[in-house]
Parts: sequence; structure tokens; C-alpha cells
Amino acid sequence: MTSDGTMATEDEVTAASAVGRLRSVVLDCPEPRELARFYAALLGGMIIDEDDEDDTWVVVVDPDGRRLAFQTAPRYKPPRFPDPEASQQIHLDLLVDDIDIAEPKALAIGARLVEANDADRFRVYTDPVGHTFCLVWLDGR
Repeated sequence: MTSDGTMATEDEVTAASAVGRLRSVVLDCPEPRELARFYAALLGGMIIDEDDEDDTWVVVVDPDGRRLAFQTAPRYKPPRFPDPEASQQIHLDLLVDDIDIAEPKALAIGARLVEANDADRFRVYTDPVGHTFCLVWLDGR
């Protein structure tokens, strides 16, 4: 929004005009620490404890400083992907250098391959509790 209250055009949007900055992407799950361990291994990240009292909120910081957080959802129900009658809600695209190296590592730590339809650009997986993510590579082989 501009100073006169009108909506900014794409060219006018700047950090100064932003309402806020993205701090974390947060995933609901039944056991935050367990899922944080999976994503720490997947991303080469580090688990940081912001609340030492319990494990209802756990954060992973990747090597570039991006935060992925996990919070307890007592009655968590995973997305029903690829069910066409349901939505996956959100998914993560993770850039990899070589899918032939990345995929076995992801599978070994608990990922599950869902789709390899566009196998020349990306493959779709779920994490141990059903959130969808893609391993994406740029070489277009």
C-alpha cells in the first residue's frame, strides 16, 4: 500500500512498503521434534530450541538462515495428496544439485516418493507425517 492508502503497483513494492518480513514457515504435526530432525537432515540444517520448556514448537534453521518451524497439532491429519478431492495446502520446493544423489538420501531418512511424472525437473515426496515436498533440479536432463 502506498502512503496515500492506495494499493502499490508491482514496481512500487519495496521492503520499506512491506507490512512485515517472513520469519518462518510453520508446519503442524503430531511430534515437532521428530519432524524437525527429519528436516534438519534433509536441509543440512540445525535444530534451535526457542522454548526449552516443551517440544510443542521446534525450529530448524538451514545453512542460509531460513527458518522452518514445527508446532504440535494434537489432532493432526495429514494432507491427502495426490487425492484430487483434497488439497495439499502447502508444499516445499527444495533445490538439489543432482537428483540421483539427493533422492536416496531423502528416502533413507524417511521421505516417501509420491510422483516422478515430471522426472526431468522435479519429483514429489512426502515427509514422515504426510506433508508434501518436491526435490527440484535445474539441469533439465
